[in-house]
Amino acid sequence: MPQALPVLYSFRRCPYAMRARMAIAASGVRCELREVVLRDKPAELLAASPKGTVPVLVDTQGVVIDQSLDIMLWALRRHDPDGWLHPSQGTLADMLALVAECDGAFKRHLDGYKYPDRQPEAERDAASHRAEGATFLKALDTRLQSSRCLFGDNPALADIAIAPFVRQFAQVDPDWFGAQPWPCLHEWLSARLNAPVFARVMDKHPQWRAGSPGISFPA
Repeated sequence: MPQALPVLYSFRRCPYAMRARMAIAASGVRCELREVVLRDKPAELLAASPKGTVPVLVDTQGVVIDQSLDIMLWALRRHDPDGWLHPSQGTLADMLALVAECDGAFKRHLDGYKYPDRQPEAERDAASHRAEGATFLKALDTRLQSSRCLFGDNPALADIAIAPFVRQFAQVDPDWFGAQPWPCLHEWLSARLNAPVFARVMDKHPQWRAGSPGISFPA
């Protein structure tokens, strides 16, 4: 009888799910990937995590992990062949602090920039959100002037966790983003999006339905 696998509920275009999938792919920890459609969430996802966001991982003991960064750590602490938890510069704590900046103020400004109509009436100024978000991006460019990646010359957890959100910011207005004087950030983002691990996790999969098998992941 096949051994049960951890179950990963994911949505291909969600940046939180992207970072989780990349960590799992890099670790080689085998999972059953269930691709969900956010407007048609399966009952199994909501039973595991009532907040109804992705990614959600349910391990083989039934333990639920419903924060993307925690899923990354879960996978990499099992197997970390590329040393993503051990950067050549700084520490894991340093990386987690930078990721917290991304997930906090920068993510709020990203949402305000990309979805101004979803913001409260007083906060629907996309240009202001773009300018505030750009402060974080400029700081990343400055950091990258001394190394190819955020914590040394090799990608580590912070690069993988932050890149999907920088990608999303860049996609709102690619011409504007490309015109900004951030050559190191542009080069870094291009390298992250052209990395094999990113390509591995961006395959398209059909919507998972109850009673059907998920996808063996990573492929």
